Amino acid sequence: MKSVRFFILTLTLLLLAGCAAPAAPAAEPCRYELAAMDTFMTLTIYGLPDEEAQAVLQQAAARIHQLEELLSVTSEDSEIYKANHAGGEAVSLSADTRELLSEALALCRDTDGALDVTIYPVVRAWGFTTGDYRVPEEAELATLLEKVDDTQARLDGNRLALPEGMELDLGAVAKGWTGDRLMELFREAGAASAIVELGGNVQALGARPDGSPWRVAVQAPEGGYAGALEIADKAVITSGGCQRYFEQDGVTYCHIIDPATGRPARTGLASVTVVADRGVRGDGLSTALFVMGRERAEAYWREHPGFDFILLGEDGTAAITEGLEDCFSLCGAWEDRPLEIIRK
Repeated sequence: MKSVRFFILTLTLLLLAGCAAPAAPAAEPCRYELAAMDTFMTLTIYGLPDEEAQAVLQQAAARIHQLEELLSVTSEDSEIYKANHAGGEAVSLSADTRELLSEALALCRDTDGALDVTIYPVVRAWGFTTGDYRVPEEAELATLLEKVDDTQARLDGNRLALPEGMELDLGAVAKGWTGDRLMELFREAGAASAIVELGGNVQALGARPDGSPWRVAVQAPEGGYAGALEIADKAVITSGGCQRYFEQDGVTYCHIIDPATGRPARTGLASVTVVADRGVRGDGLSTALFVMGRERAEAYWREHPGFDFILLGEDGTAAITEGLEDCFSLCGAWEDRPLEIIRK
């Protein structure tokens, strides 16, 4: 018996009673909504005249679609698709794709393969890319894993060559990279403050118009909200087992695949939320830390400064790194649970 569920694990501007009401905005927002990169997006900016703000948001939407066209793993016109189907030959990349891929490969190596952007064929075998969910045989996974090795991707300037049969997917970092590009666009346009919601990614330019921090809600694995986070000039990105999963014969399989095994990561974590200065780093790390599990995630954090995280466990536990101690609190059904502080 198989059942399938798909959720977008979102972080949203917090409007819930019981988690402290946000301050009243000091300026009228200009907002734009769109669907792209397999998710729903909301872009909001402050501090520009309405007509100018609308033009900036149109530019932002065009930029999102441009990146989607470059990075899609299924569109035959995308640079990633062409690289995946080049039969081992090198292909030329645009500056956007080259820069993102360079950062992604660096993250893969820095996390010792907990993030691996060549995992796509394995994810596809499980049905997470098509909705045709299944549990692959061990022999099939073993064959597919022979082509999973980000160190074999050869990026030389703007030329990329993949071994024949290897396929890239930059989905684990694409929305974070997009958030970074939007912040650049808004900053150059003179927006006083801005915030974007890109599915499970939230990224803010500055603070709220009245100077107070943005309040962002972290979703609980069972639905509703587990906590509230105050941020300014940060990216907040969540990866979790309840984003996309299926059940078969009483077993739940989540979409986050461990590159070491080719199977869904089972580390006791329900979700990982990373808070970082740059979206691309937060995006990649949220996946990598989920695969690592708590012990390895803590060790990685202690050795790599510049980000913090929130861990929600499958057993209902909650833990945060010490950098969030003064800006995160549990709320809703999680309000009375212990909150552990992870320290250096």
